[in-house]
Amino acid sequence: MTKTVLTGVRVFDGAALTEPTTVVIDGPLIGVDATGAEVVDGAGATLLPGLFDAHVHLLTPDDLRALAAHGVTTALDMACWPRDRVDSFRGRVPDIRSAGLPAIGPGGNHAKMPGMPEEAILTAPAQAAEFVARRVADGSDYLKVVIEGDLLDQATIDAVVDEGKAHGKLTVAHASSVDAYQRAVRAGADVITHVPRDGVLDAETTAKMAAQGQVAVPTLTMMDALTTKLGADGYAFSRDSVTALHAAGVPILAGTDAFSAPMLPVPVVQGASLHQELALLVEAGLSETDALRAATDLPARYFGFPDRGAVREGLRADLVLVDGDPTRDITTTGKIRRVWAAGEVVV
Repeated sequence: MTKTVLTGVRVFDGAALTEPTTVVIDGPLIGVDATGAEVVDGAGATLLPGLFDAHVHLLTPDDLRALAAHGVTTALDMACWPRDRVDSFRGRVPDIRSAGLPAIGPGGNHAKMPGMPEEAILTAPAQAAEFVARRVADGSDYLKVVIEGDLLDQATIDAVVDEGKAHGKLTVAHASSVDAYQRAVRAGADVITHVPRDGVLDAETTAKMAAQGQVAVPTLTMMDALTTKLGADGYAFSRDSVTALHAAGVPILAGTDAFSAPMLPVPVVQGASLHQELALLVEAGLSETDALRAATDLPARYFGFPDRGAVREGLRADLVLVDGDPTRDITTTGKIRRVWAAGEVVV
């Protein structure tokens, strides 16, 4: 069993950096006994928990390698099929979870995606029970419903969310307009991913989200890329919606919507885009500490990973060693010296 001791590192503890200290990696976990350990000098560096990207789309094994190389040790896939493809990504680095096949409405952009299975397209609330049961049987870790215009009526959205919760699954709603966000909030989806490009979220909606314990994964990197593609001014709406969500007390998680297929003139690439996302969150009003938590302990908490998200004895040794102080300059998260996943060196 391998054992490593990191000396002289300042650790991000969820609120600030500690004074220089020692951290022991004992097999797959963070330990305390440094006896017989290989010593790594971490002077001048910051030790972060392994990073989460709370919204990716996995396509090939290269996606995993790119994520890991940029310090992402847990990736939350938000649509991948068939089951064999999803399963091929499991048990590797980064550790992944997936929604599998999403629920979508007929006739929209998502229904027109190449290879979209017919069973993903719902037209009535009565179809929700079978759809969700199939996703559970396929091993989906959480359920996703795509709210795209009025292609799914409120009753169908509600039914998918309710069925997911009845199976004990976290529910995620795609919403990139003000109306879609309001529908997702009304349905009680646990997580709402994206932010509007057609307006800023109103105070009633953000307050209701906070009161209901809902969380947001804004994917500002993708919203910026879409704005560039469309030549529109919608990014300001997206940014200001994040500001409003944060001010209302809605937890913000870092996710990028990264996808390696060449669909956009400004591609959102796996791994590197997470560091861009953190910078955009800071520009939207989060502090550097808030942004770091958006990629560490908050996704661990809200997506149910009690074994990671912090640098603490007994937790999984998912760690990222970076040069500089990201609590003062968020861009230093990209200055990676070394990455460990379950105690194994990745980079």
